[in-house]
Amino acid sequence: MDFQKILNTIQEDLSHYDAFGNVASYIPELAKIDPKKFGMHLYGTDSQHYSVGDSDEKFSIQSISKVFTLTMAMNILGEDLWDRVDVEPSGDPFNSLTQLEYESGVPRNPFINSGALVIADILISNLDNPKEDLLQFVRKITGKESIDYDYTVAASEKSTGYRNYALVNYMKALGNIKNDVDTIVDFYFHQCSLAMSCAELATAFMIFANKGRILDTDEKILSKTKNKRINALMQTCGFYDEAGEFSFEVGLPGKSGVGGGIIAIHPSRYSVAVWSPILNEKGNSELGMAALEKLTTLTGLSIF
Repeated sequence: MDFQKILNTIQEDLSHYDAFGNVASYIPELAKIDPKKFGMHLYGTDSQHYSVGDSDEKFSIQSISKVFTLTMAMNILGEDLWDRVDVEPSGDPFNSLTQLEYESGVPRNPFINSGALVIADILISNLDNPKEDLLQFVRKITGKESIDYDYTVAASEKSTGYRNYALVNYMKALGNIKNDVDTIVDFYFHQCSLAMSCAELATAFMIFANKGRILDTDEKILSKTKNKRINALMQTCGFYDEAGEFSFEVGLPGKSGVGGGIIAIHPSRYSVAVWSPILNEKGNSELGMAALEKLTTLTGLSIF
């Protein structure tokens, strides 16, 4: 299949697309991003790379990072992890407090903010230097030592992240947070500030398309069972309260972030990342959703 020709077609088609959303202006640094940026990178399990647009430009991956921290936490706690966080779609906005009250402080899944904050708490409890360990993990699965936090973005998030503080404090009051609130939120803001390109994201997520193994080295990162569970969570919970729409339109496991990035995988075929900063009302990249719908339509490849 000529993936490069297909990506070129997608880029050309979307150059005429009028996106009516906005960038994530509630994080001041993200409000400065050029809304016209667009990049897409596909990495096949045959080790071939295909790209268009701004695919090598780094951006803030935001909630896509939650898949990395979940992977680390699953390798530490195994099945005991699910005593602290559930695996159900939320149907509510990613920063909702309402469900925590109804469900006694146990987040609905690891990809909404409250769930990711519980995962952060777990990593802080089990790692001596969780921020450095997260960086080393991402560098390992990409082979890119240059990947780092965007400390300006992390500081920007901290200056406006009152709702995340509220989520942690509420869960701590209900007994599902063990560590210092400021330490947890600081780690969370840093993980969200990870700066990566579409090419780097597609390489990182190849482990989920390749049965838990790094493609180039065949090193095992996850068991097949854990890999299956993460892919299932991306399919059902990866797009907040728009996960059903993404599954309906695209048909791939994936994860979005308010930095405008979307990553998706086709098991045993490819991983693909797209970046366009304009978000729809649910907080997902408008052009990114459209690009991935076109990809699975033009290739005829989805998991369904």
